[in-house]
Amino acid sequence: MFIVYLFRVFIFVAILFLLYTAYKYIINPKRKLEVARDKKQFYFLDDPDNVKKNFLMTYKGILFEGEKYIGTTENAFDVVSIIVYTKHPNQLKGLERDDLYFLEKEILIHYPHAKIEWKHPINQLFDFY
Repeated sequence: MFIVYLFRVFIFVAILFLLYTAYKYIINPKRKLEVARDKKQFYFLDDPDNVKKNFLMTYKGILFEGEKYIGTTENAFDVVSIIVYTKHPNQLKGLERDDLYFLEKEILIHYPHAKIEWKHPINQLFDFY
């Protein structure tokens, strides 16, 4: 009889563990980033408390990475410079200047004092005109 109750407790604990694992999988920000990239939507993934950790954003199926650099503003230390690049420049086909303006606007929402610099080949879109 004791073994039956022990088995029931084991099954209950296993179900709780599976529910917890499924919940953690669903709310995982990296998974949300991948889903947004697959759906070609915008998603911004960042840890604003960690300046050393780069942020990731996806837009139109392209994954961008931004390096944050801290500096001084009028009143405090803040992120003052951001360098944005993509590791897969061959995916940039179809990206327009207005798309980059949208991305800059979204970055400036999170880091209003930052100067944004785009790495090659993205910066050539600004130099074209």
